[in-house]
This record gives sequence, structure tokens and C-alpha cells, in this order.
Amino acid sequence: MAQTLETLARRTTSMQGIRSMVHTMKTLSVINSAPYEHAARAIEAYHDTVLEGLHAFLSQSGPIHTETPGAGARVMVVFGSDHGLCGNYNEALAGHVGRHINADAGRATTVLCVGAQMADALADLGLRVKRTFFPPASVDGIGRLANLLTQKLDDIRRDSHPHDVAVSLAYFARGEGGTQAAEIAALLPLDPALIAELQAKPWVSRSLPYFSMPRGDLFMSLIRGYLFASLFRASAEALVTENAARLALMQQAEQSVDEQLEELKSETRALRQSEITTELLDVIIGFEALKKDKRSKTATSQKQETKGTPLRSSSAS
Repeated sequence: MAQTLETLARRTTSMQGIRSMVHTMKTLSVINSAPYEHAARAIEAYHDTVLEGLHAFLSQSGPIHTETPGAGARVMVVFGSDHGLCGNYNEALAGHVGRHINADAGRATTVLCVGAQMADALADLGLRVKRTFFPPASVDGIGRLANLLTQKLDDIRRDSHPHDVAVSLAYFARGEGGTQAAEIAALLPLDPALIAELQAKPWVSRSLPYFSMPRGDLFMSLIRGYLFASLFRASAEALVTENAARLALMQQAEQSVDEQLEELKSETRALRQSEITTELLDVIIGFEALKKDKRSKTATSQKQETKGTPLRSSSAS
């Protein structure tokens, strides 16, 4: 269908509006990533403090033994997104979680989910979500979410007593070269390699650590701190990768919109040039027609004047 300049102008205006929205979303993704990345780095200091407390505990209480739970509950905490405009973020992570759970289908798994869209993606794969939590809307909400998840895990642990609970976290993590990859990190029981490292690590201070709390209460308090720090870090990391995925998608969308705008501008220039050429041809044709009509009228007038003039006869000598 032939397009007019008015149609192309409307399409160009609409595309410019889309580009403005895409550019705004890209800017917001860059702005939002900074505080989440700062939070992910900041929680590392708290995480190291918890590990140092566990080191002090082990240096005074003696070795502890961790066993892989057999009949205990298996809990998977999945960090998704509810903000949209980040591609197949939820679907890709849900597929990775589904393959991991189906690989050990003999054990029941309790799934805790962050984000309603992630819950829907898991439900599409036939995975039942026990509880869905709202994702944090800002950096301040990460601590709230980590507290809620820690309390829920405590409830599950009490319900499964005397058996242990195996807890894993599923989220997108940053890789080398700005890449992203779905990661499933085992959280509980504690990694035997980590316990062995802390037990073998010498206490460098001349002041020996001392605690007055009951040994079991102190150990559970350290485990809760370890859970909180790990959940906080996973949530912050998931938010960083989510905004990075949204940024990449918006960059692709912006490039696509720019290409379409360039095509519209090219079509507009070509159509305007065609209309100008047509108008010039109309002027030239009209001018030639007027010249031809004028020449015709001049010739007719000359013929009429010739017919109306009497012939002169020469006088006899």
C-alpha cells in the first residue's frame, strides 16, 4: 500500500516515542544496578564476619561433623523477577531448576519462590511452589526478604526435626566477561570442606575466643547469620543480573528502533523527493502547455491579419 507523508510522519512520531521509553528503561537499569551491586559487595563483609565467628566457635568447641541429610527435607529457594522486560530470565532459570530437581526425583523438594512470574514459570514445568515471596523493590527490601526466608527455613527445620534440612539457592550469577549463568548453590548442610578448612585454620590472636552462651544456641545463631548473609547475597546478585539482562535487552531494542527510524526517514526523504519531482514536472508540463497555446494563438492571429490586408496593385506607366 502506498504511504503518504502524513502516514510516515505518524509512524516516525510513534517510533520516536518508543525509543524514548526504551532509552528511559535502559537508563533505569544502569541506575538500579549500582546500589544492588554495592549491596552484594557490602554483605561480603558480614559474611566474612559470620565465618570468623564460626572459626572462633570451632577453635574452642572442637570439631563438628556434618552429614548429608537422607530422610530430611530438601528445600530449594528460587530467586526470580516480577519486573519484566528482561527476556526469558524466569523461564531459563525455571528450566535449570526443573532439570536439577528431576535428576533426583526420588526425594521430595519444597520450593520457595521469589516472584510471582517465577512461580508461574515453575508451575508450567509441573513444579509445585510451597510459598511465593515478593521480590524487593529497592535495596532496603533485600534485608526484609532475607529475614523472611530465614524465618521460613527455621520453620521447615523445626517441622522436619530430628532430621536435617538440605537447602539450596537457585539464581542467576555473574560470570567472566559480563556473562550470566544459572547457578544452584548448596547452602545447608555446611560444606565439609569449609568446616575442615576452618578447623585446620590456626587462631592467630594471643587472646583466645570465649563465649558464655550454650554451645548449641551459639552454633544455631551462627548458622542463622550464615543463612541470612547467603540469602542476602543471592538476592542482591539476582537483582544485579536481572538489571543487566534488562539493560542488554533494551540495548538490542534501542538498536532495532534506531534502524526502523532510519528506514522511515529514508522512505520519507524518497517520498518527499518523488512528490517534489512530480510537482516540478507538473509545472514544466503546464509551462510548456502555456507556451504551446501562446504560440498557437500568435500564429492564428497572424493568419487573420494576413487575410484582412488588401493587395496593392502597381500603377500603369
